[in-house]
Amino acid sequence: MNDAVSRWDPEGKPRKPRIVGIGAQKAGTSWLSTILAQHPKIWTPPFKEVQFFNHRFVPEHREWLPWHFRRSKENIVKRHLDRGVPLSPEKATYLSEVTSGKMFTERWYRSIFAPAPAGTRPIDITPEYSTLPDEGVDYIRDFLPHAKFIYIIRHPVDRAISQLKMNLRRKKRTPASLEDWLAEIEDPVLMDRGDYAAYLPRWQARFPPDRLLVLPFGRIARDPAGLIREVEEFLGLPAANYSGLHKKVFAAPGDISVPDEARAALRAKLEPQFEFLEHHMSADFNADIR
Repeated sequence: MNDAVSRWDPEGKPRKPRIVGIGAQKAGTSWLSTILAQHPKIWTPPFKEVQFFNHRFVPEHREWLPWHFRRSKENIVKRHLDRGVPLSPEKATYLSEVTSGKMFTERWYRSIFAPAPAGTRPIDITPEYSTLPDEGVDYIRDFLPHAKFIYIIRHPVDRAISQLKMNLRRKKRTPASLEDWLAEIEDPVLMDRGDYAAYLPRWQARFPPDRLLVLPFGRIARDPAGLIREVEEFLGLPAANYSGLHKKVFAAPGDISVPDEARAALRAKLEPQFEFLEHHMSADFNADIR
């Protein structure tokens, strides 16, 4: 595996990412980020999710983004301490600069990718980007005219349940009754993050297949090596060696079991997504979304 610390240019100039992972949430974006970070021609910033475009176009996200960056900085420092590897002065300065002052400007966004060494392609993987409104996708089209995009589609119910479990873990609670579970699945956020019918056509209308790669989630478990080779080919990158292809990243907690009745209710609520995928994607693709 390439050492990300050694691939750091403290004199680098602000630049834009060339690769953007747009989602979906709980559909393997952390796995994708972990694997691609090992490629010698790709540079991943310390912040897996930069959250720039959704900050501009999804106002409600601005409420939690300061927390996101504070937590991310703390986690980066903690990882260095746990490994016994001192945080370099250059990286400490970088973390301080990008988490303070005037954030979420175009200049700030470019500065996130400044340490990418010459010859590497910076990458921004932020699942929230998939939920952008039309004007947000228009802005990305104009702001990143040379970038390529990757969107992973997961089985709608599986994705929603994984997100639900994550949310419950963060809130440190478990529904006590079926009624409580049924109340939890009414959370509109569960529907929004997996609204492929609304979001996928929005991106496909602006980016042709040579710039937008749509992948089925199930191939991460079934054929991770083949999947990452397809990604390399899409990005025009040479084949690289990777470790941890079969390792799960941020798997949903196994100590929370969703009742069958709640799953069935979720399936009914998500029927429009299944209908969309059936009519919009190939049978082979849909067979691989879980």
